[in-house]
Amino acid sequence: MYGPQKSVDHLNINVKQGDIYGFLGRNGAGKTTTIRMLLGLIKPTSGQIEIFGENFFKNKKEILRRIGSIVEVPGFYANLTARENLLINAKIIGIHKKNAIDEVLEIVGLQHETKKLVGKFSLGMKQRLGIARALLHYPELLILDEPTNGLDPIGIKEMRRLIHSLAKERNITIFISSHILSEIEQLVDHVGIIHEGKLLEEIPFDHLKKRNRKYLEFQLSDQNKAVVLMEQHFDIHDYEVHQDGIIRVYSHLGQQGKLNKLFVENGIDVLKIAMSEDSLEDYFVKLIGGGTIG
Repeated sequence: MYGPQKSVDHLNINVKQGDIYGFLGRNGAGKTTTIRMLLGLIKPTSGQIEIFGENFFKNKKEILRRIGSIVEVPGFYANLTARENLLINAKIIGIHKKNAIDEVLEIVGLQHETKKLVGKFSLGMKQRLGIARALLHYPELLILDEPTNGLDPIGIKEMRRLIHSLAKERNITIFISSHILSEIEQLVDHVGIIHEGKLLEEIPFDHLKKRNRKYLEFQLSDQNKAVVLMEQHFDIHDYEVHQDGIIRVYSHLGQQGKLNKLFVENGIDVLKIAMSEDSLEDYFVKLIGGGTIG
């Protein structure tokens, strides 16, 4: 809570071990506040946090030893190399394993960047170095706040591949927040959607894909007349009317030819016919009641 405003309200998130959990929400929805609470950086005004089946506030030090994280843009000493930066961090958190730094650099694909100063790294390289730092103590849970934010398409692809390998090959549970829906769509096992501090829905991603329905989309010169014709001649009632003359028909798939003939014979111009299906972004926008993403 910030002043009279609740940033997060009665949030109940369930993340299964070994999963990649996508925490979706527009900017300002409460994602970063939630992550800061999970890491003990801020304290909730009420409620409990349970991680690994244990009360977070009663076992804070022990639990944090099992968590790695990136919150916002990771900071490093620009005049040092990746190895030198990680050596400082290893000493601070008490990592004494001889090969720990070599191992994490190899995991994130920076093992050959031994002489380049971090100040000359691309944003994508800095993000990967941030993950390397988060992996130094071999965490069971990795919490990532907008890890693809600001990356170019190649950097996004590399980050997606890295996150997937950490979960599937190293069995690290990953909690990843984002407003970039296309990236979440290609990564996650479960999705949680937050809006104005409230968790609107939590759902396995495969269930979400089944829910996204296919439809026929027509762009027509006269929507009202078309709706009457569809109902009278084909008994169609499962449809949506949108702006710019667009009608989405969720039944009678494969009968676009007959519908097109009906419209044309009754003086309706058919500007477009397409077979489409709702994307995760469509679902997201419907769930939060419209508006833009980001």
